[in-house]
Amino acid sequence: MQGRVRRRIRAVAAAAALIAVATVGVVAAFTTRTAAQGPVYKAPRFVDGRPNLNGIWQALGNAHWDLEAHHAQPGPPQFGALFAAPAGLAVVEGGAIPYQPWATAKKKENYEKRWTLDPEAKCYMPGVPRATYMPFPFQIIQSTNKILMVYEFANSQRTIHMDQVKPSPVDTWMGHSIGRWEADTLVVDVTSFNDQTWFDRAGNFHSDALHVVERYTPRGPDTLQYEATIEDPQVFTRPWKIDLTLHRHTAKNAELLEFKCVEFSEELLYGHLRAKPSR
Repeated sequence: MQGRVRRRIRAVAAAAALIAVATVGVVAAFTTRTAAQGPVYKAPRFVDGRPNLNGIWQALGNAHWDLEAHHAQPGPPQFGALFAAPAGLAVVEGGAIPYQPWATAKKKENYEKRWTLDPEAKCYMPGVPRATYMPFPFQIIQSTNKILMVYEFANSQRTIHMDQVKPSPVDTWMGHSIGRWEADTLVVDVTSFNDQTWFDRAGNFHSDALHVVERYTPRGPDTLQYEATIEDPQVFTRPWKIDLTLHRHTAKNAELLEFKCVEFSEELLYGHLRAKPSR
């Protein structure tokens, strides 16, 4: 009887030892993975203790052609491959922009007429968020109560007010930007848009009821994670979000150059007004 009890005690002890070894192994593996991932990135600080976002930034990828996933597409046939659109992955959360039915038809019409309707072709200021992921760099100039964003395309710019300001008296292409910090993330609430900009070259558009909330989060020494939540009840069935990465220009001679495109768009905008020669 006592022998059976001793054998049972030894079996229970052995099982407990195996469980303890397995638990230690799981904890060790988790600790190893966590250590390999490294600590959460902490950006260099500005004079006010906030992350220092100063620099020249640019998005890579093909979101400026179409925010949604798309295959390669031809440009105007007379230009061969010069204006062909490369394929691209979606930067829209969920893959598709949630248009209302009438707006889906409008977007299709915009796409079919994009070579003359796209506001970019007319050298209009690109708006938000489009200015962020165009194939042109932009510069962040940071102070304690204002942050200036200067875009190479069309010499566009906007001021992010980190202090209290009055509402914008008018609607504009670049909107009215109010900023705040949430930990190390710069959050920008943008309103007071006109309806004269698109989101990309595919004809994705909005109304003057557009409301954008941007988030700029440092992820490494030279990378920012960019998110923008877009709301426009006149065009979309619900708010939707884009997510992409911005990269800092690290060349010693990096600078914004001029791209004054107004003169390039004059024929498109005003060519029809040219006086015809009299007979």
